[in-house]
Amino acid sequence: MSDATLLSGRGLGLAFGSVTALADVDIDLWPGEMLAIVGESGSGKTTLLNVLSGRVRPDRGVVSYRDPDDRLHDVHAMPAPALRALHRSDWGFVHQDPRQNLRMGVSAGGNVGERLMAQGSRHYGNIRAAALDWLAQVEIDGSRIDDLPRTFSGGMQQRLQIARTLVTHPRLVFMDEPTGGLDVSVQARLLDLIRSLVARLKIAVVLVTHDIAVARLLAHRIAVMQRGHIVETGLTDRVLDDPHHPYTQLLVSSVLSA
Repeated sequence: MSDATLLSGRGLGLAFGSVTALADVDIDLWPGEMLAIVGESGSGKTTLLNVLSGRVRPDRGVVSYRDPDDRLHDVHAMPAPALRALHRSDWGFVHQDPRQNLRMGVSAGGNVGERLMAQGSRHYGNIRAAALDWLAQVEIDGSRIDDLPRTFSGGMQQRLQIARTLVTHPRLVFMDEPTGGLDVSVQARLLDLIRSLVARLKIAVVLVTHDIAVARLLAHRIAVMQRGHIVETGLTDRVLDDPHHPYTQLLVSSVLSA
């Protein structure tokens, strides 16, 4: 990994009325690294993901992104068109519910191709070939390229969303509970797919999950959140095998006793 951070947050704070969602959060992500943010519902992990990705503006603090030319950008100071362009190119977002990212009335191939077209691709044959290639990479039969996503299972929809997100080879992907709501067997298959694709493409990922087992399988580092604070962070195996903070100890013990 590079010595320079790809994405960093400093002093991030956000409140919704009297509820503190983020409290003076500092966080870093390096190129090619997968960072898992874990915690119970209401801990602030999804809020942090949305702040880091520029989707929600914090009350205070700065999110910085280092572009391919080694220039630092204040994410929340970027003009809206520039931030949208960043999400179409260098960044991607994988939602828990793939229907938030897929166009259900557009074919599977069209869903993948749209992101290429947003970057300027216009050659129909090349776009369709890329879509076929990515359907194969996410283990969707090419014969389904003209089918609508609404005819797919939940697991297939999630794999299609991943193909749509990764077709432009983003440097950074935000994932919000990508295996949530899926059957255990479908989850295992999807986790293996995510792990292999991320490693092969050398993508940096910020992953939000409430599932400690998912974090252990996928993430290089882990950040544990409680009530808007990061209470413990470090290499995933170190944190989960030897948790220091009482809250982390509670999370790990709840998994072991389940």
